[in-house]
Amino acid sequence: MATLQAVTGGTETPDIPHSLFVMPHGMAIRYDQPADALTDYVTGYHLYAADGPQAMGLENWFLPGTATVRVLLNAGPVAVTIGRRRYDPLPQTSLFGPTSHAIHTRSNGGIAIGFGVSALGWARFFAGSAERTREQAVPLADAAAPGFDRRLLAVLSAIPDEHAMKPALDAFLIAEMGPKSPDEELIRRIAHLITDDTPGGVAEAARSWGVSQDVVRRTCKRYFGFGPKTLLIRSRFLRSLIPLIEAEGEQDYSRIDAAYVSASHFLRDAQAVLGTTPRRFVQEDLLFLTASLRARAAVLGYPTQALHRI
Repeated sequence: MATLQAVTGGTETPDIPHSLFVMPHGMAIRYDQPADALTDYVTGYHLYAADGPQAMGLENWFLPGTATVRVLLNAGPVAVTIGRRRYDPLPQTSLFGPTSHAIHTRSNGGIAIGFGVSALGWARFFAGSAERTREQAVPLADAAAPGFDRRLLAVLSAIPDEHAMKPALDAFLIAEMGPKSPDEELIRRIAHLITDDTPGGVAEAARSWGVSQDVVRRTCKRYFGFGPKTLLIRSRFLRSLIPLIEAEGEQDYSRIDAAYVSASHFLRDAQAVLGTTPRRFVQEDLLFLTASLRARAAVLGYPTQALHRI
């Protein structure tokens, strides 16, 4: 499969049942919480592994979210589709910019290790605007500081097993992290607004913060990748979609977020984000997605990184 010793998935946290990480033979998932110094900047570490005939041409979906760095180890070609853009093959070290569309992948075995980057983290790890990479999967070398991609690949290629992933990434990212942004307090306030979808919206929030809506909009695009309207829609939609993915049996649209005025409003957002209806989406092969929603929530507190609170 890869240079790591047999990947079994899971964590070493005693209060999290290992059953949450059980996957079909030859497949594994793992999540780890970053060090305390990184938790506002890195939304979590993940590892996905697949081996054997069932791993060839394996299709999966990822929900839209914040930026993600991903490294492939001893992996076959991976093809990625984000909206109308297709990347085939995906580079060995890549940056998935912030997304508002679901991401489809087709892989051929191997190991993928990565970490999510919050808007605060973008300010500390990347110099350019997040807007320039949104809805894209680009070579990590094109977005990060010189040598960042090579150093990261060397660190991950040297770890002996899955248990070494967290300490290796903790040490690497703490060493690579830049200074705090002067916009950090405003980024935090915007992040809370987006995840909580508080009454009054952007206009009222901007007034209470003593800044203009234009400043909020520019800050959103610079660090979050999108304007505030798109970010609020993404959070509202994911809060509604995830329970439908996790539900068994007939889907009940009465459970969608209260911010939706009607089911048709929700379905319009579904068409924009998923390219289909939620009912049809959940009929796709969502093996890794459904497993990761449960495991991620147990380890990191939130089922998907776009809803991660900082």
